[in-house]
Amino acid sequence: MRQSLIIIPTYNEIENIGLMIDALMASYKYTHVLIIDDNSPDGTAQLVQTKQMDFPSRLFLEQRQGKLGLGTAYIHGFKWALGRDYEYIFEMDADFSHNPEDLEHLYDTCSNGNADLAIGSRYIKGVNVVNWPLSRILLSYGASMYVRLITGMPVKDATAGFVCYKASLLRRINLDTIKFVGYAFQIELKFKAWLLKANIVEVPVIFTDRKRGKSKMSGNIISEAVIGVLSMKLKSILGKLEL
Repeated sequence: MRQSLIIIPTYNEIENIGLMIDALMASYKYTHVLIIDDNSPDGTAQLVQTKQMDFPSRLFLEQRQGKLGLGTAYIHGFKWALGRDYEYIFEMDADFSHNPEDLEHLYDTCSNGNADLAIGSRYIKGVNVVNWPLSRILLSYGASMYVRLITGMPVKDATAGFVCYKASLLRRINLDTIKFVGYAFQIELKFKAWLLKANIVEVPVIFTDRKRGKSKMSGNIISEAVIGVLSMKLKSILGKLEL
């Protein structure tokens, strides 16, 4: 996976981030990793700094001054990546809900399969989720169905946060116009890519719930997605959605 950058936002992931860094560095010799930490009080950033001594030319850390949201973390990371020579830019979580081995499938879909955006999809072949309670599965799957219904976008896992973007696609999107800061960010970016007629391919993956640390899901994140999708679609119909 040459010319690739994996972006991992963190907030209180000290139990996971060291293990994840070791797994990525062992599996992908030519890939770089960027951790964007939102001032974790548990010492996540300090652990990453220690790991940088082992991987000084492949592991990077951006520290922000507060908990500013998932969407803004990724936008920060995208801009950081686009200012350098990366061709393939990944999003993934620190908690091993995304299997590091699946990164290669996303990469191949973009590098050899000509996708502009490869999505690690939980729902392209049934429901591939392990250790989630039924209520969480219904919420996530229902959200993806809702997004398809409202937007018309033929993506079965619109809220997925395990993706590979070609840098050429991200350069076509005005990142300063991205409005959402929670998980709705994932929907907004995919929707804008679809409106730009990007080649979007879903790759089946198995999502396994975290074993360590706490989920960042909240009611505010859900309400942002529900209301935000309606607003976003309306703006696109009226020609007021900035791409």
